[in-house]
Amino acid sequence: QVQVVESGGGLVQVGGSLRLSCVVSRSIFSAYGIDWYRQAPGKQREWVAGGSTGGVSFDEHSVKGRFTIFRDNTSGTSYLQMNNLEPEDTGVYYCKVGGTWWGQGTQVTVSS
Repeated sequence: QVQVVESGGGLVQVGGSLRLSCVVSRSIFSAYGIDWYRQAPGKQREWVAGGSTGGVSFDEHSVKGRFTIFRDNTSGTSYLQMNNLEPEDTGVYYCKVGGTWWGQGTQVTVSS
């Protein structure tokens, strides 16, 4: 059983920052890339950023320059550092491991 658990969401004002965490079973963490998605109210889930074992990538149009991914192989955790948050960043954020396993999501709300 693969466990994927997100945390770190919350309510923040425009321009604020949050750091989301995705803890993954250590037995698989080092072998797979981790992608971050978000789902805004009434919208489809969309890819935001991804971090593989060989590098990182970001959705260029919406978050590049504001969001950063890094991973801690010791703890089996992927982090999504989100800076200069905008109301459009509001939604439930999910991580997806190896293109297969989803977490339960964590809510991010950016208020103006």
